[in-house]
Order: sequence, then C-alpha cells, then structure tokens
Amino acid sequence: MDKNSMRQLIASYAKLNSDISELNDDSNLFDAGLTSLNTVNLMLAIEDEFDIEFDDDSLRRETFQSVDALTAVVSDLLQTA
Repeated sequence: MDKNSMRQLIASYAKLNSDISELNDDSNLFDAGLTSLNTVNLMLAIEDEFDIEFDDDSLRRETFQSVDALTAVVSDLLQTA
C-alpha cells in the first residue's frame, strides 16, 4: 500500500477544501475539510479498491485523520486479509 494510491482515493472521494497535493502526509484531513459523510464515502471506496473491510477497531476518527494514518491501517488490514 503506497501513499500515492491513498492520496488518489482521498482526492477522489474526500472532497477536501484543500488540494491533496498541498497537504503533507501527516496533515489533519478533518482540518482540511473532511466531513463524516465523506469519511464514509472514502471508507467504502478504500474497501472496494483493496477488497478489504474495516474492522470495528479501525472505525475511529484517528484512522481517517491523515494520509499516514490511513495508509498504516489499510496496510495492516491488507496483511491480515
């Protein structure tokens, strides 16, 4: 799982107020405009793209806080899939 793939999904589904290319990997996506509805849309897109399912422990605000956080969680889920 690479960060560029995650950035592309975020750009397509998160509908941020800022361009994803202007954000660092540790920038807070909620501060950049990520809403709860778009978090769900992003989660579903990630599940479809990587054929994974977020477990209950992963369904936390911190998971979707940044590119780094999302990439780490998805990488872990891919290893256990």
